[in-house]
Amino acid sequence: MTLLDATVAAIWPVDPVAMAEARTHQDRLTKPRGSLGALEDVAVRLAGVAASCPPPLPAPAALAIFAADHGVHAQGVSPWPQEVTAQMVANFAAGGAVANAFAAQVGASVTVVDVGVAADLPSMPGVSSRKVAYGTADLSQGPAMTREQALQALAAGIETAGDLVAAGNRCLITGDMGIANTTASAALISVFTGRDPASATGRGTGVDDAMYQHKIDVVRRALTANGYAEAGAVPRGQDAVIQALAAVGGFEHAGIAGLILGAAAARVPVILDGVIAGAAALVAAALAPEAAGYCVAGHRSAEPGHSVALSYLGLRPLVDLELRLGEGTGGLLAHPLVSAAVRVMHDVATFDSAGVADKER
Repeated sequence: MTLLDATVAAIWPVDPVAMAEARTHQDRLTKPRGSLGALEDVAVRLAGVAASCPPPLPAPAALAIFAADHGVHAQGVSPWPQEVTAQMVANFAAGGAVANAFAAQVGASVTVVDVGVAADLPSMPGVSSRKVAYGTADLSQGPAMTREQALQALAAGIETAGDLVAAGNRCLITGDMGIANTTASAALISVFTGRDPASATGRGTGVDDAMYQHKIDVVRRALTANGYAEAGAVPRGQDAVIQALAAVGGFEHAGIAGLILGAAAARVPVILDGVIAGAAALVAAALAPEAAGYCVAGHRSAEPGHSVALSYLGLRPLVDLELRLGEGTGGLLAHPLVSAAVRVMHDVATFDSAGVADKER
């Protein structure tokens, strides 16, 4: 049995008994029923993840930033030079990125995983080398990866999840870095949801109108070049899913998908970041449908494809601040909300224990 097969086999549905107990417990707390809105749903979901009511607090938390480059950058889909990917990895290692600042604020560790940066990186603290290749091929001309490369990147994510959970982390947060990765994300979202590229493609790091239209055209060319131009032909089955991931995805998408699967197998929740994480979650859910139950949508990105992905996955974002930075920043901002939702289950008194009158039923 391969690592992927073993991981998928270990993923069980979130526990319905624990979720029912959590919902009943929420209704007995000293507050009007449903008054905490989506936070109550988060607490119930985490009870299902842990198969325990109340669920354990999602701490300590670990941010895993998967970094890789993309051959489609050659098509002029981003105004930023490809060298920025490697430069930002160094910035993460030095603690100088927004993700580092947010991680320090919420007390999360930061691990950077090089799964496909198009440069030889020196040894740096907090950077794990699991390089599959020096960037993907140009997805607009044919497959971005081979099947073996896609499997290797998935394995890197699964192993990273295993390492972080073994280190005692009880919540994983997805992060990414890769110039041009919103183009690959749009292609993945189009393939896995059947939506037209125009509704799945955004402006990424900030492109003008002409480059935006060009970007949509590049995504269309990618779908045609890889045999996904027919609308609604959503991949089904492991072989088809891996083929689609290899055709139009990036190494960081595969890594994040593997992280989600590894966390789900260990019954640890994952807070998703933005559009790259959303695209990766579509892949993870296609490989193991139960994996979506272990995910919390940290925020809604300004990228339109992110809303498409979240809707398809049935996830409600906790934060909507028009973020489009990536790095895991939106997921980090959501972590205190997830923690607060669980803290309520542990610390708030019930009507009976506090001697507070409940409303008449």
